[in-house]
Amino acid sequence: MQKEKYRTHWCGELGLDHKGTSVSLCGWVHRRRDHGGLIFLDLRDRSGLIQTVIDTREFQEVFELAKSIRGEYVCQIRGTVAERPEGTANPRIKTGEVEVRVSELKVLSESRTPPFPTQDDINVDDRLRLEYRYLDLRRSKPLNNLLMRHKVALEVRKFLDEKSFVEVETPILSKSTAEGARDFLVPSRLQPGQFYALPQSPQLFKQILMISGLERYFQIARCFRDEDLRADRQPELTQIDMEMSFVHREHILTLCEEMLSHLFRTVLEVEIKTPFPRISYMESRRSYGTDKPDLRFNLAIVELSHIFTHTQLQVFGRTLEGGGSHPRDQGGGMC
Repeated sequence: MQKEKYRTHWCGELGLDHKGTSVSLCGWVHRRRDHGGLIFLDLRDRSGLIQTVIDTREFQEVFELAKSIRGEYVCQIRGTVAERPEGTANPRIKTGEVEVRVSELKVLSESRTPPFPTQDDINVDDRLRLEYRYLDLRRSKPLNNLLMRHKVALEVRKFLDEKSFVEVETPILSKSTAEGARDFLVPSRLQPGQFYALPQSPQLFKQILMISGLERYFQIARCFRDEDLRADRQPELTQIDMEMSFVHREHILTLCEEMLSHLFRTVLEVEIKTPFPRISYMESRRSYGTDKPDLRFNLAIVELSHIFTHTQLQVFGRTLEGGGSHPRDQGGGMC
């Protein structure tokens, strides 16, 4: 193998435009198929999958080496991009119209048989997936989640930079501040008996930045909260933190709407309408019983206190006699 670049192209970017091009590819062998005089190696990298073919009549030594290759071997392949024979195109993958006719093959790393296949359609126990997380991340779904997260973070930075925000990284080892949960504590080696607190949010630091005159700050911040798991919360989480000076509430709401609209457009290629529907806090509490209602479900709360005014059912009667009512009237509990 010549001492040139390992890779000239990504596997998933090859198409008919590359027909006749000499390429060098690196990746994992997703699948090997032996058809007698032909061996097909599906080569995979993070960009996708490409079919490569070795013909024993053209490259006997390469063919013999390919016979020993198994799934998840890491290989370098050199060859020429060619259109697949008529009737053999695979519309299920991006590169399904082409294949690489292999002229050189090198095994960079061998692999034992993995504890589970890396194909997406295989159901694997979650505990096994986590034990072999590096294998699980070779599957397209978790890999695409990581790639999407990267793209979201990148687009957030680009959008906020255009809005004159400055990204500032704030300390992780800090002092305890009053927040909504318990702190995670880290003992200090230099000061025995003293502890750092991991931040539940950059609240203290972003206020300092505003007072200092930075005016517009943002951070994709790591936050730590020692509390029980909830559907939308875990001990460590990432949030987009922003602070602005010299703005009204409408400026903040509009900026957040524009940012979300930008993310949906650039990451998911989905257009969402702005401005978003807005309801007041009290309307949200009165109609949905929470300040963060899921409006996908039309399950609004209906006021029925007047029906139970003279009820003999104590569970309702005592509540009404004690002043319990719909928050529209009292701002308190609901019946």
